[in-house]
Amino acid sequence: MQSPLKNKWVLITGASSGFGAAAAQAFGAAGAKLLLGARRVDRLEKVAALAKQAGAAAAQVHELDVSQTVSVETFMAWAKGKIGRGKSASGQLHVLINNAGGAHSMDSVRDSQDADWETTFQTNVLGLLRVTRAALPLIPHEAGASIINLGSVAGRVAYANAAAYCAAKAGELQITKVLRHELFGTGIRVSTVDPGLAETEFSVVRFKGDVAKANALYEGTNPLVAADIAEILVWVASRPPHVNIDEMVVKPVDQAEMGKVFRRTKK
Repeated sequence: MQSPLKNKWVLITGASSGFGAAAAQAFGAAGAKLLLGARRVDRLEKVAALAKQAGAAAAQVHELDVSQTVSVETFMAWAKGKIGRGKSASGQLHVLINNAGGAHSMDSVRDSQDADWETTFQTNVLGLLRVTRAALPLIPHEAGASIINLGSVAGRVAYANAAAYCAAKAGELQITKVLRHELFGTGIRVSTVDPGLAETEFSVVRFKGDVAKANALYEGTNPLVAADIAEILVWVASRPPHVNIDEMVVKPVDQAEMGKVFRRTKK
């Protein structure tokens, strides 16, 4: 059976690593045409090559910094030129994956720094807004088109030393809900996929490059990995056109709730 995503254009932000890079391969395996954006173009090119090996009908890359309006506008003008305009599926953006984001500290409110808050909101909230706003004219008003935002359980449940990230992901969740109201009747589906404990480069960035501290977070657990979320993103985008997966929370079996994680002791 042919994938409903075959030869459809899929745009993925933050595609140079983590969920974004895994999503590129997963959508590539479904035969999609990919538009990949991130700041690290050298890594994007490697991701694109792997996506093509997986079966992508096309995989195009361009620098994208979602924290900068000019960068987003430049990227989207490039994307528009790649997909063309028209009524055919080949000339429209079928799926937008707003993945770019991340956390930038583990400080308490008392010890937090403005720069970390500003970066967190620029990427997770304003970046989501910029990309979606710029992409909407390219997304057809027809059943089956999708906007899928990468959220987090942190947007639903607060925990210590994560005020900036929790607040930002709560913002992502509310933008998703508002979009669903604003796009009602267009046929465009709006979803959020909210992972729990997942092992990617996320924690290395959060701990300012301290790999040992990042690894300790997952010690003794069996966390989610990027491929788990990528598979889910493809599944959400592949539902029948009348079906919208509004919100999905995904956690590893080892995580009962935020702050309650099962850890195996070393023998």
